Amino acid sequence: MKQIVAKAAAGRAMGNLFAAAHGRLPGSGPVAHIRARAFEAYERAGLPHRRIEAWKYTDLRALIGEVLPLAPRPDAAALVRAARSVKQAAADQAVKLVLVDGIFAPELSDVGRPENGVDVRSLREVLENSADSAIAALVLSTTTDAVISLNAAMATDGLVISIAEGRAVKRPIQIVHVATGSLVSTFTRSYLQLGQGAHAAVLESFVSAEGTSAYQTNDATIVLVGDEASLSHIRLAADAADAVNISSGIIAVGAGARLDLFSMTCSGSISRYQGFVTLAGEGSELSANGVNLIRHKQHVDTTIVVDHAVPHCTSREKFRAVVDDCGRSVFQGRIVVRPGAQKTDATLTTRALLLSDEAEADNKPELEIFAEDVTCRHGSTLGALDGALVFYMRARGLSEKDAQALLIKAFLGEPIEEIATENLRDLVSAQAEHWLLARR
Repeated sequence: MKQIVAKAAAGRAMGNLFAAAHGRLPGSGPVAHIRARAFEAYERAGLPHRRIEAWKYTDLRALIGEVLPLAPRPDAAALVRAARSVKQAAADQAVKLVLVDGIFAPELSDVGRPENGVDVRSLREVLENSADSAIAALVLSTTTDAVISLNAAMATDGLVISIAEGRAVKRPIQIVHVATGSLVSTFTRSYLQLGQGAHAAVLESFVSAEGTSAYQTNDATIVLVGDEASLSHIRLAADAADAVNISSGIIAVGAGARLDLFSMTCSGSISRYQGFVTLAGEGSELSANGVNLIRHKQHVDTTIVVDHAVPHCTSREKFRAVVDDCGRSVFQGRIVVRPGAQKTDATLTTRALLLSDEAEADNKPELEIFAEDVTCRHGSTLGALDGALVFYMRARGLSEKDAQALLIKAFLGEPIEEIATENLRDLVSAQAEHWLLARR
């Protein structure tokens, strides 16, 4: 009886969340119907828990308990606070597009500076324009699990970016997510489409304004990489120390196209990045790399599913985690090779470095192969710093923390060096250096 009452109370709380936000959610008619169906899917499933295999190590029911109320629309004071954070997070030479508390902020964005062939609109604009009903349905209908369904139901805004065929975008596009409210949640959803032969670099940054705490972020990005196109997509999460960040990427890569994917989380209390990449065209290539820098009681989960749907595709994945104090790292990597996807070449490696006796790392690489003529490999290792190397460097005058920092930099070097755009690589390296300095 107690379980029935608890379940009913949880259902009412979830329903109240959607009802309270309904008036702030853009779109009507078919869009509102899609949102309602998405929320119904979320209500049936609820927050993911450990009995769901993909969420075995990140039980959101136990870790966060409930979804916080929707953040209010940012006022002038919030925008002033956000502007300071945007300035600190800005990448050199990048075109900035800023979302504050889940709402596009054109006054903080470089809205007049996109290059020719690059079209940028807010998701709110698209959802409220009946002429864009097809793309609105595509953006909101894309779901794979409960948190993405919740995102579809509750998304207040986001960005819709289209890059024309053959267009090589010279400057990186930086999407900056800024949180200014405490004890609230934000939901953003963006759509990025590269036309045939287009080339671009996109950086997503998650930051918080000074004094912001205990918020929840739920973000989803849908990406279509056209035939013969190339995209470098970098994600950098530096949230408030007690924040929750659940981000999802749903990506399809066309024939002869290339995707370079990189993710780094270096702050926040609970974080999960889940990427679902489909190599949908023959001859497509994926390079997926990631770094997680974890300390205190942080829980950081990276889950990547790569679907080799057609023949002659290549994927390379390298992930590193550095775990200090009582932190916990989770990595789940799954490579799926579909029937008929012959000549697949896939490699997945994950390594974790534990800096304390209380640190924990759970690595789960998987292969699901339904074709015969393939080359697939995976590997997983974890361990501590080499004591002999630390002693060697200390004998030459370095402090223990400095010696450890040098070894950690070497450990992280390979995936970070895979970032092709120099200024973005420097930004990621600087963030990693900041984390290392905080240990001293």
